Amino acid sequence: MARRKLVYEGKAKILYEGPEPGTLVQYFKDDATAFNAEKKDVIDGKGALNNILSEFFMKGLNTLGVPTHFIKRLNMREQLIREVEIVPLEVIVRNYAAGTLAKRLGLEEGTALPRPIVEFCLKDDALGDPLVAEEHILAFNWASQQDLDDMFVLAHRVNDFLSGVMYGVGIRVADFKIEIGRVYDGDFSHLVIADEISPDSCRLWDLKTGEKLDKDVFRRNLGSLTDAYAEVARRLGVLPKIAVPISKPTLIN
Repeated sequence: MARRKLVYEGKAKILYEGPEPGTLVQYFKDDATAFNAEKKDVIDGKGALNNILSEFFMKGLNTLGVPTHFIKRLNMREQLIREVEIVPLEVIVRNYAAGTLAKRLGLEEGTALPRPIVEFCLKDDALGDPLVAEEHILAFNWASQQDLDDMFVLAHRVNDFLSGVMYGVGIRVADFKIEIGRVYDGDFSHLVIADEISPDSCRLWDLKTGEKLDKDVFRRNLGSLTDAYAEVARRLGVLPKIAVPISKPTLIN
């Protein structure tokens, strides 16, 4: 079997060269990190759950006409995606006070915000992904004004979709993070949702109990992360009929 070319390895995923030009294979790892990778662990089954959940959300967005890099899921741990140029910004949408926003502004966790708030952070692990203003983004040419306008639109459309879908299964979307990629078509380009959308990148709370169903379970030692993610998948109707493997499979390159 031909060995696949490694393109990039991050904290939660590995990218390999795809079968066709302009494509990549995205592999979901079982690694879990928090607090800028100060806390680490390997949690069996996490990657498979994130793969099927991200597929569900990306396919839903594509159906609604919100462009994403997602093409199709290949197996329990891999997706075929379009190769994109990642904009060096994390786009965060907040509906309720939590995490760093609650700390910065002295808000009680769970406080409903007057309206969804969109924030931008510079993608730089060494700096701790600092919060940046639009003025910084434009001054340092991380994105253009048109890019910013498009990212705001994409962020709000993703928020409308996620909040509606999750509310329908009894889950509140407190906040989430997305990454944006640029796809080129000749001399023109457009922005698409990239990376992943999963409980790794969202804060998800049970509507009735407030139970955490996201990576805060790992951050705060609240129990089994795979049980929390599997509960989200079960409610959405995408939990695999065969059990998620409890041991990490061997990756064949």
